[in-house]
Formats: sequence, C-alpha cells, structure tokens
Amino acid sequence: MDGRIYLDHAATTPLDPRVLEAMLPCLRDAWGNPSSVYGEAREARGRFSAARRLVAELLGAAPAEIIFTSGGSESDNLAIRGIAHAARHLGNQVVTVATEHHAVLHATAGLEQEGFTVTRLPVDRCGFVDGAMLEAAVGPDTALVSVMLANNETGTVKQFPRSRGSLRQGTHKRWSTLMQFRRRIARNRRDPPRVDALSLAAHKFYGPKGVGVLYLRTGTPLEAQIVGGSQEKERRAGTENVAGSVGLATALRLAMEELPARVRHVQAIRDRILDEIPRRIAGSVITGPLEPERRLANNASFCFEASTRRCC
Repeated sequence: MDGRIYLDHAATTPLDPRVLEAMLPCLRDAWGNPSSVYGEAREARGRFSAARRLVAELLGAAPAEIIFTSGGSESDNLAIRGIAHAARHLGNQVVTVATEHHAVLHATAGLEQEGFTVTRLPVDRCGFVDGAMLEAAVGPDTALVSVMLANNETGTVKQFPRSRGSLRQGTHKRWSTLMQFRRRIARNRRDPPRVDALSLAAHKFYGPKGVGVLYLRTGTPLEAQIVGGSQEKERRAGTENVAGSVGLATALRLAMEELPARVRHVQAIRDRILDEIPRRIAGSVITGPLEPERRLANNASFCFEASTRRCC
C-alpha cells in the first residue's frame, strides 16, 4: 500500500531478508527430523544445534539452558506453569503484576483455578512496579515471581530490587523469577541473565513467527507442559522447528550486533512522535513515562481524551 507507514512493531516485525536467507537452506535441504539418526536427520540436527549454541552465546547462557518453543506465549506458559508445578512442594504463591502480557495473566489465572495463590501487584500511573512492594509480596510460600522486563504497550522499563538475591528468603528455598525479554534491551554476552527463566519471541526482533525460546537457568525446577517425546531434554515435546530456530538465532545475532545503530534510529523517531502528537492532536495523552531514559527506545504510545492532561 503506497504511502502507508507501519508503526506497530511492538505487535510484530517484518522478517529480515537476511534471516530468510539463513532459513531457506533448512527448508530446502535440511528437512529431516533432527531427532532421527539417518543422514538427512543429522544435517538438520547440526543446524538446529548450531542455532541453540548461538542463542546461548548471545544470552550468556549454556546451550543446555536454551529451550526452543513455538513462541513467546508458550515460553511464558512453560516457565510459569512448569516452574510453579515443579516447585509447589516449596510454596503455593505466585507473584506477578497487573499489567503483564495476557500469556502471563492467563497462565497465572489458570494456576489460581488449580489452588495456587496469585498476588497481582499494581503499578503507578507510569507503569512502574514499586520495588519495596514487590519484595514485601514475597513470602515463605512464594514459588514464582513473574515480571516483564519492559512493557510492550506503554514502553515502561520496569524497576525491580537490584539484587536477585533480595527475593530469596533463605538458602533452603528456590525463588524462580521470570522476565520477558523485549527487543531493544542491550545485554552483555559475558553476563548471564540474572533471572531463573526468560522468554523470547522471534517475531519481535525481525525473526519468523511461530518460534520462541525459554532460557531456563541450570537447576531451576520445571515440569513439562507439552508431553509426547524426549525433545528438549524432555522439557518440551514435539518435532523441532529447525528453520524457525535458525531464523530466531540469526535475528537475535543481528539485533545484538546492530543494537546501537537501531536504538539511535528509532529513538529519534520516538522522540519526534512524542513531541508532535500532543501538539498536533487535541486531547492526546502520552501513556507511560515521559522521561526518555525510562521508556523503550522504540515505543511511543498514546490514548485520547477530551482533555490534554498527561498520564505522567
């Protein structure tokens, strides 16, 4: 459509042509079932294993800590339901935030129907979680804490207790924490994720739809939610998506390598939109924080009212 400008990259991104090129050999040549033993399978297994190693390297993790899934929603469900069920003998409470993605909210609601206690923390007008409130919500019966790293709708970059250990109530207890990894957040490859579980969706950073990753820290308890095979070390059954996994790994590599340039580009666009929309459209309200350093570089979000009062 000539003249149309797509602005909803938080919902999905177009497939990077370089990612497509990396995927095509898997679709044309390495089409075997990577869980089998014959030649075609070994070729597929090699590409699949290479994708796992690359994702692990980019996240500062071990390959065994990477679980490929069908997307972010499955990764969220596997982490939340899988950890909560596996750790239920340690505690029956799950702590999350009211503004979480529906994959998290619905998964925790399902746990509530199964007898878990779910604590849903409020956020302030800019979307921030109060760190003291989060720490106070964690008690001796807490099995899981699930908080987004950054909100994909308002762009709010969350603030938590600085130390992961501050959420632990004693050496005998494991507190499993989960955050969603959203694009445009830089990571040091030599610094492993400071959470027990972390989810990615490839289509959020110019990768293919239908593939995701769950990072699961070694030693974190997990009960499989999809059963029927020994794939992913019996943590997630199903024939592996070789092409999708290669696409995710390639897209993640490109996102990491090009992060500074991408941030500068989208940040300039974001700042212009945040400045001009309120001036040009009466009744427009910026949602999320006004301070640029407290919101995602690629996010400008609004609602519209009769007045021009800002939310924050």
